[in-house]
Amino acid sequence: MLRQICVLTCMMLSAAACSGERPAEDGRAAGSGGATAIASMPRFDAEAILERTKVLSADEFEGRAPGTQGEERTVKYLEEEFRKLGLQPGNTDGTYIQQVPLIGITATNTQPLTVKGGSKTQTFKWSDEVVAWTKHVADTASIKDSELIFAGYGVTAPEFNWDDFKDVDVKGKTLIVLVNDPQVPDPSDPSKLDPQLFNGNAMTYYGRWTYKFEEGARRGAAGILLVHETGPAGYPFSVVQGNLREKFDLVTPDKNMGRSAIEGWVTLDAARRMLQMGGQDFDALKKQALTREFRPVPLNLAASIAIRNTMRTLESRNVLAKVEGADPALRDEYVVYTAHWDHLGVGAPVNGDSIYNGALDNASGVATLLEIARAFTQVEPKPKRSILFLMVTAEEQGLLGSQHYAVSPVYPLTRTLANINVDGVNQWGRTKDITVIGMGASDLDDYLREAAAAQGRTLRPDPEAEKGFYYRSDHFNFAKQGVPALYTDTGEEFIGKPAEYSRQKRDEYTNNDYHSPSDQVKPDWDLSGAVEDAQLLFVVGYNVANAERFPEWKPGNEFRATREAMLKK
Repeated sequence: MLRQICVLTCMMLSAAACSGERPAEDGRAAGSGGATAIASMPRFDAEAILERTKVLSADEFEGRAPGTQGEERTVKYLEEEFRKLGLQPGNTDGTYIQQVPLIGITATNTQPLTVKGGSKTQTFKWSDEVVAWTKHVADTASIKDSELIFAGYGVTAPEFNWDDFKDVDVKGKTLIVLVNDPQVPDPSDPSKLDPQLFNGNAMTYYGRWTYKFEEGARRGAAGILLVHETGPAGYPFSVVQGNLREKFDLVTPDKNMGRSAIEGWVTLDAARRMLQMGGQDFDALKKQALTREFRPVPLNLAASIAIRNTMRTLESRNVLAKVEGADPALRDEYVVYTAHWDHLGVGAPVNGDSIYNGALDNASGVATLLEIARAFTQVEPKPKRSILFLMVTAEEQGLLGSQHYAVSPVYPLTRTLANINVDGVNQWGRTKDITVIGMGASDLDDYLREAAAAQGRTLRPDPEAEKGFYYRSDHFNFAKQGVPALYTDTGEEFIGKPAEYSRQKRDEYTNNDYHSPSDQVKPDWDLSGAVEDAQLLFVVGYNVANAERFPEWKPGNEFRATREAMLKK
């Protein structure tokens, strides 16, 4: 059945696409400045994707955590697969490996979070109510009697005329901060969000927890505690609790001492109790934080907590391979496909299972990228520019492998046309559409739109834009450096399924399987939709590799100026 899907899917690309004719009248990809017709469309094999996913998510790979035997098995497997497929080593040193130096830190709580105010003292339970860590490369880190301040959303956004800090000095203090962006009602229609502020309901980078820690550190805060709410965060507190296992960071010259001493999360109930100790009401403060007039609120409380670190340094690995371009004048330019090979390894048992297999996240993405790589070795004519397949490490630790490549690229970003990222695939069947995370960002949407039209499909914006997926996968590191990046997700309109099917399946995965040992290949997986999506991403990359000009960010995009400055050098 699965092999039959491959043939059916190729047929669905339309006779024109499979024969190499393009739907556009002039034979060019939309926005591409020219494209080469595909004379021989490779067949995509759903069974191959499934079998590779099963291999990578098997218990013997131990959840594929960096710095473990699971990494050794994963890297060896990927090198062997690249060789079997006939791809060249991706590194200029003749290997398939880019070393990624990491520091691994395991935090243990030596003094619980204690909050004092007047005659009142409350202690909050480690793991159950507070999850904290330090990125300092040091044996210990602590805050002692640090003044607590409620800092709203912890955002400084000049383009929105928004400053949660005003002129308040928070150096040495500990901030309590809300997650996500300020969800400001639209003055003309209070039932909706103001589209002029923070992209309405679509999370901006200001809403990400990583930004809030960065902003607090820039202002010299001793600690930052985020208030966890499942809706605004996009995941339950059990996911936050996963931070208690070993955490990684890139090795930096300052040993991360520029970061705040303590970073972490507290539950909503714990935050309510803290604020109540300070004579404040959480709901009232949250309402105030939705206005430009908000100012940080001192709570007249002092917080203390201490952490001890167990540390190790290690060399993790990005695994990369390439298909060299056919045009001698253009083969030194690249389209880069990415997928992260890592997951969470072995952790706290859930229903007796301690191996976090990461089948969907992201064994499925790696398996799909290998199938796309195979297609590039078989397509005719060969792409003019080179195609790089980059399997990155430590995505689950904060996009570290892709960050390392983006700041220390093997091939210059000035000669990198685009990044196409795969992080999880559609395991629930065919859809009439495909979701674009950050839709409208760049010309890559135009390439995708044309390819989707050949399948009789349409593009759809992210239905869960409030969860900030654009900032949660490896393409973001390329975008921050200015490289146009495309990241897609499962469509919403499942063929033969009711309208609520997509939301139901998404919620099931988020609530039951995301970052859980239960993220395993399920008996009811249907990869027919994954195959169609893989074909689209293949066609996009092929057309970009043959285009007359580089794809661009759309006018007004936050990364456009960075790209323009890069290409002028």
